[in-house]
Amino acid sequence: MSIEFSDTTESLSVVLRKAVRTIKGQTVTLRQLLEIIGEQGLLILCTLLTIPFLLPVSIPGVSTVFGGAMILIGTGITINRVPWLPRFLMDRPVRTKKLRPTLWKGAALVGRLDRFIRPRLRWLTDGPVASRFNGLSLTFAAILLAFPLGMIPFTNTLPAYGILCLSVGMLQRDGVVVLLGHLLVLATVGYFTVLAYGAMAAERGISSLLG
Repeated sequence: MSIEFSDTTESLSVVLRKAVRTIKGQTVTLRQLLEIIGEQGLLILCTLLTIPFLLPVSIPGVSTVFGGAMILIGTGITINRVPWLPRFLMDRPVRTKKLRPTLWKGAALVGRLDRFIRPRLRWLTDGPVASRFNGLSLTFAAILLAFPLGMIPFTNTLPAYGILCLSVGMLQRDGVVVLLGHLLVLATVGYFTVLAYGAMAAERGISSLLG
């Protein structure tokens, strides 16, 4: 089944607040979140999944589950097919004790962006070529986010903001926000490159001392 992204009739912050309000119980799964969001679906789910990484809050198990889901969503956008989401991701419970208040704060953060988001530069959001390029960028950012480097500052935050901008920009047909998302993904690549170079330099330094 191909993917068609229709424009949202409500502001994104309103949609997110409605989704958070309906989260009940001690745990929640991705399947339940997708059912809560409804037909507006995958990109809004992707936006929702970035929120725990935008704030300095640690929620155990979120990076693997949410990052894996965003990789599959980005792949689906790239190939213009509704992605298959495996059961172990869809039905894995995440505790809501920290998740719910974090999502509330994230919805408020997104709400501040509502006044600046509007349709523009639609050649960056409309058509199959733009969708494939945006999907590839989103997928790559999600792979970087899923790396087990959460203890290092900004390794989750930078790609999460890139994914947020790409998702919101595609939803609201705002090419400026999509472009900002691509720039944030490039910044993430640069940051990870610096980290890798630093790790290799440290390894060489330790090896020379031991040698």
